[in-house]
Amino acid sequence: MSRLKEVSQTSLVNFDELPNSANVRLPVMLSLYACSRATLYRLIKKEVIPQPRRLGDRASVWQVGEVRQSLWNLQNGAANPSK
Repeated sequence: MSRLKEVSQTSLVNFDELPNSANVRLPVMLSLYACSRATLYRLIKKEVIPQPRRLGDRASVWQVGEVRQSLWNLQNGAANPSK
């Protein structure tokens, strides 16, 4: 198993214990939202999911606090996916 997959699985398992200022990568986001990469980016474009932060040319991360808020909004119907 690659190092990134190990870190992603650990982050997913420990997501509730991560501080709001922590960052997660794409594999964790795909698992949290249970969708494909294409769907995840469509939801980002519709502003249902927060924009990722770029760490370089090939690395993007999402802040855990923003992800939690987005998940809460989706669960409670506060998000507007028809934007």
